[in-house]
Amino acid sequence: MALVDAVPAGIYGKAALVSLGLWEQVAGRLAQTSDVQAALRLVALGEAPMGIVYATDSAAAPEVRVLGAFPEDSHPPIRYPAAILAEGDSAGARAFLAYLHGAAAGEVFRRHGFGLPGDGG
Repeated sequence: MALVDAVPAGIYGKAALVSLGLWEQVAGRLAQTSDVQAALRLVALGEAPMGIVYATDSAAAPEVRVLGAFPEDSHPPIRYPAAILAEGDSAGARAFLAYLHGAAAGEVFRRHGFGLPGDGG
């Protein structure tokens, strides 16, 4: 899994394992990686028997099999924030942010396993 003290996927994974009472059993046996893609590669290459990654990442790796999913209430909500910074405020930036909230982007998000902006999941 990704680094449990530094990478969001690792932080969420550790929170889920703690919530489920499993952290103490597995903490000493983890291979922590720099990011979720590296964790997925370890499993895909057979270098690790199992991994903890986002469902959207596992869906893009046909060589791995999903064994289960953490309950949504076992970890903090997974969010991908988007904002316009003061120095980047422009008509183009505003149009892009509006696009992300629109139906076309929503269709792409759903097709790839993501929730819609503002829907909480």
